[in-house]
Amino acid sequence: MADENISERERHQIEQILELDLEELLVEEVDDLHDSSDEDRHAIGRGYDGAVTSGGFTFNTCLASLHTYLGDVEDTHNRVAFLEGGAIFNLPIFYLEGVVLFPEATLPLRVIEGNFVAAIERALTQVDVPFTIGVVRANRNRDTGRTKFSTVGTTAEIRQYRRLEDGSLNVVTRGQRRFRLRRRFIDSEGVPCGEIQIIEEDLPLRTPRDALGDRLPLNASHVKLDRSMDGEGSEENSDESFESSLSLTERRIHQSAIISSSIYDSMDESSSSDDDKSDLQLQRADHNSDSSESLHSEPENGDSGLGKISMLRTHSQRQEQHISCLRNSNVNQLRRVPRTFWPFWVYRMYDSYCLAQKASDMWKQIVGAPSLEGLVKKPDLLSFYIGSKIPVSESTRQELLEIDGISYRLRREIELLESVNLIRCRNCQTVIARRSDMLVMSSDGPLGAYVNPHGFVHEVITLYRANDLALMGPAVREYSWFPGYAWTITNCASCETQMGWLFTATNKNLKPRLFWGIRSSQVSDNMR
Repeated sequence: MADENISERERHQIEQILELDLEELLVEEVDDLHDSSDEDRHAIGRGYDGAVTSGGFTFNTCLASLHTYLGDVEDTHNRVAFLEGGAIFNLPIFYLEGVVLFPEATLPLRVIEGNFVAAIERALTQVDVPFTIGVVRANRNRDTGRTKFSTVGTTAEIRQYRRLEDGSLNVVTRGQRRFRLRRRFIDSEGVPCGEIQIIEEDLPLRTPRDALGDRLPLNASHVKLDRSMDGEGSEENSDESFESSLSLTERRIHQSAIISSSIYDSMDESSSSDDDKSDLQLQRADHNSDSSESLHSEPENGDSGLGKISMLRTHSQRQEQHISCLRNSNVNQLRRVPRTFWPFWVYRMYDSYCLAQKASDMWKQIVGAPSLEGLVKKPDLLSFYIGSKIPVSESTRQELLEIDGISYRLRREIELLESVNLIRCRNCQTVIARRSDMLVMSSDGPLGAYVNPHGFVHEVITLYRANDLALMGPAVREYSWFPGYAWTITNCASCETQMGWLFTATNKNLKPRLFWGIRSSQVSDNMR
């Protein structure tokens, strides 16, 4: 019965893992790194290019995202809780140092301490929000020893778990919704809990209303056009609907601005003669003069009736002349007429979909895989994905998590993708690697969360090249996050801070032969 529920893809991945685990490691297949002296290994740690191989990339990146080192875990059958924006709940809370969980990101847990085991047990049986815990970043000050808890965290859905004989639990969770931590407390059973309020997420918009203050567009024609492309055309955004809501004076100003802008564009873009341009300029000047008179001047007492009629006729005739001129102009020029308080490019700066496309293109250029093209039409999910995988410090990613508004988060992420270049040690600012050294060893991306046997969760940036790192101790094959690779602890050669691990292939068929995993909690905020 259990075999029927396993997909063909999962069965193939399990077979690959078993092949790696059962394969005998011959003496001649041992990598030279394992048998080299401490001096040689230290030199290798200072700048060895382990991923540039002539045979290509053979490691199955899907294996790392399965977290097979946790053993067999039971599926919770996706009993997802519905968390409405603004709702308030009491949830078991996990305070994790060095971890920033985003919606849709995977978080493995090795739960050993009794109070946190009770927190998982509570989450598995609670009724209002089943299989759900809250995850909050804890930041310990190294000077004072005091711990500060973030006020914005993410709910995590328990998708898989396994009870071990010693009473501990192996758990795989997935981020759901952002929340604000209103209150922290310990209940009568010693379970760490928190009163949380789910953050109301905004919808992907072409232009957020608060992006430009109260400077709303006179005419949302470009919004209407974009929505019509998505099948959401609305009569509310039409020119007629807009103009009908204006007063007579506002309507005259609006029409005057359209006509004046159209003539101005025609003057700049057309190839007419200087005489024609002069005529257009004269018409535009007359029109502006006439408009100012009709809007701001008062007719003389003796000519109040005839003067107003004459003025309206003159104004009407000149409008007809201008409209006739516009009809003869290029239609494409007409579409480019600025019909808003701000130029169109200003609104594009806050367009969620435009920003998502730009961020996706930059990600493809910098990181490569996995492609984010499928998320371009879902800017909210794309912003969360980049926030969870961008190779920056832990504090910077917490900043991204706390940003409200899709467009603002995407703008900040684009800024980081443009500026991030160096990966430095948090303590001594030694340059460990460059952005171009990133290597994707998991289908989740170049940065992922992994948990060690002692229950400590580490978010790791994978690199194919690193500098100024010293190897500590022997290579260990047990409990490897990347099946088929042994791990060795690496310290910063300058300040001896534990930076991460070196992963080396345990058989000659795996490529890359080696790569590095750097803890994001040890990465400096100075990325230039």
